[in-house]
Amino acid sequence: MTYGFQRTATGRIVLRVDQVERGLLGSVARQVIDLVKPEEPSADQDPLAAQLGWIEGDVQVSDDPAVARLLPDAYADPDDARDFRRFTENDLRQAKVQHATTVIEEIERSGEKITVGSPDSWLGTLNDARIAIGTRIQITEDNHEELSHLPEDDPRAGLFHVYDWLTFLQESLVRCLDPSLYGFSDEDAPVAEDD
Repeated sequence: MTYGFQRTATGRIVLRVDQVERGLLGSVARQVIDLVKPEEPSADQDPLAAQLGWIEGDVQVSDDPAVARLLPDAYADPDDARDFRRFTENDLRQAKVQHATTVIEEIERSGEKITVGSPDSWLGTLNDARIAIGTRIQITEDNHEELSHLPEDDPRAGLFHVYDWLTFLQESLVRCLDPSLYGFSDEDAPVAEDD
């Protein structure tokens, strides 16, 4: 079992994982890509709109609740929300895909010790995965404890355990990036061994 992200004495951020955890992280990142990848522009789309990544036609919030949480309306006014979505949603989708792709590349370059070169990509992908899973199992502050005690044959139990693990990983990465948030000075923060 991983101890989460750790900073080494030389300042690198690493994550030691076993093969199952490594595979799970790669799978989670690929599923984020599947959820948010933008649609290919149609052949008859306006060339300028396609080049700028604008979405033509009527743009709505996704029917998939997880995607809707990952790509929420930016404005309360429906017309403003639609216009904003039309001009920005593809860029946001592409940024999320790029973060997840970077995570996959760093996992594939590594063995059981993953060296994190792009912590922002890891934070973004871990957060996107947590949001998607949390939406699927309908987690709230009020039912977190209840979900943690689900019987193993409940289909939500496995997802809850993945959600909980990703939360732990995200928190450990934030702690590496800013130990002061957790009451550590830079000198007192936990340090992993350099190999």
